[in-house]
Amino acid sequence: MFEISKAVTFEAAHFMGGKPEGHPYRNLHGHSFRLEAAVKGRVKPGEEWVEDFSKLTEALKATAEKLDHSLLNEIDGLSVPTLERICLWAAREIKAELPGLSRITLSRPSLNESCTLELGQ
Repeated sequence: MFEISKAVTFEAAHFMGGKPEGHPYRNLHGHSFRLEAAVKGRVKPGEEWVEDFSKLTEALKATAEKLDHSLLNEIDGLSVPTLERICLWAAREIKAELPGLSRITLSRPSLNESCTLELGQ
C-alpha cells in the first residue's frame, strides 16, 4: 500500500467571533496556509502509480482558489474557521475528485501549527 501527497498554499483572513472582548483572536487577521492532500492505494496495473499527481494538483488548486485571499468566516461551513473545520471542509471538496483520499493536513507554517484529518478507506 502506498500513500502519495501533494501540497498547495493560500492566504486568507479570519476571526474568532466567539472569543471574549479584547481577545486577540477576535480581531480580523490573516495567515499563510499550506493544504496537503494524500491518496492511499495500490499501484494501478498498467499505470504504475497510485494516482496521477496532476489529479491531486488540480483538486488541491481548485480548493485553494476558493479560500485564497478570502475572509474564511464568509465561506459556507466556515463561520468558525478553525483548522479542524477547514480540514473537514477541504476533505468534502476534494473527496469527489480523489476517491482514495486518505489524509488532509492544514498548517500555518509561520506559527508551526497543523491539523491532520485521517479519512477511513
